[in-house]
Amino acid sequence: MKIGFIGLGTMGAPMCTNILKKHDDTVYVFNRTAEKMEPLVKMGAEGCKTIPELAEKSDLIFTMVTNSTDSEEVYDTMIPVLKKGKVCVDMSTIDPGVSVAISDRVKQTGAEFLDCPVVRSQPDAVKGTLGIYVGGNKRTAQKILPYLLYMGDKVMYIGFNGAGLIMKVCHNALMSQIQNGVNETMALAQASGIDPQKFAMAMSYGNAQNRYLDTKWRTVENEKYTPAAFSVDNMNKDVGIALRYAKSLGRTMPGGEVVQEVYNKAEEKDLGQEDIAATYKVVL
Repeated sequence: MKIGFIGLGTMGAPMCTNILKKHDDTVYVFNRTAEKMEPLVKMGAEGCKTIPELAEKSDLIFTMVTNSTDSEEVYDTMIPVLKKGKVCVDMSTIDPGVSVAISDRVKQTGAEFLDCPVVRSQPDAVKGTLGIYVGGNKRTAQKILPYLLYMGDKVMYIGFNGAGLIMKVCHNALMSQIQNGVNETMALAQASGIDPQKFAMAMSYGNAQNRYLDTKWRTVENEKYTPAAFSVDNMNKDVGIALRYAKSLGRTMPGGEVVQEVYNKAEEKDLGQEDIAATYKVVL
């Protein structure tokens, strides 16, 4: 099984690194900024000059890009060379409707398509302990499961094409609201003279304990928001996807709208490249 990987950014590079370490066949790589391919090539990957070149050489193609527009552009370029026997796996976090449209076009070529967005953050990508949600044909999902496990230690089949992304949208929407609740209450405690460590310990005594607080109180206490494990820019994008998806179903998310206001203020303060915990500075 020859594997191709497109998109070697903050998450993509460590994900592809794990594939290289664990796979016993050729791994092809492509990135718009060619310099980002160099560390992977030094590890043994074969760099490609174009997306069609990678797609022609690969049996299983992973894509991990920034947004819906980027995914559309990658598949626009790739689709003319796809054919039966190839499997495309988009691990990007994009609008579910865009992903479904891409999947329909890919399947018209005879190739297969899965949406497999990831949860957790960059340190987990490095360790190969991401969570992965899978949308698409179940038999195809079972076929590529060993390769997904190169990158994650928890893989969950959700259902139809787009279902993986819908679950990712729900996950990050919930995470963002938990985060905002942590920010507001921790800021209240701090204004009263209670430090983040004591706040986190107190929450662990009751039902308000949560993974976000357990992992981020040190970031807030130390005011060390770079490098970002998961950036304000990326979460703001994901909150926007959640609100657009809810609107497409005729639903509202008042809590999500509040969170988006906080993230927009964070962007205005030039916090976009800082860790999501930097939104704490907005509510202080």
